Amino acid sequence: MKTIFAIILWCLLLVACWPLALVLIILLPLLWLILLPFQIIGLTIGLVFKVISAILLFPFRITRTL
Repeated sequence: MKTIFAIILWCLLLVACWPLALVLIILLPLLWLILLPFQIIGLTIGLVFKVISAILLFPFRITRTL
């Protein structure tokens, strides 16, 4: 649904201002490539915090089930 909405908005932008739409279609993949390492770092940090949380909360999970 999000993709269809983005395509419709881009088509409207293409009709309204085609140079801006062409610049957008060229720059968005480049921006995505630039931001990709930050997304990977964020995912890694989130997973590290989940593992640490699971390790610290493991004894409480065991005592809750007993």
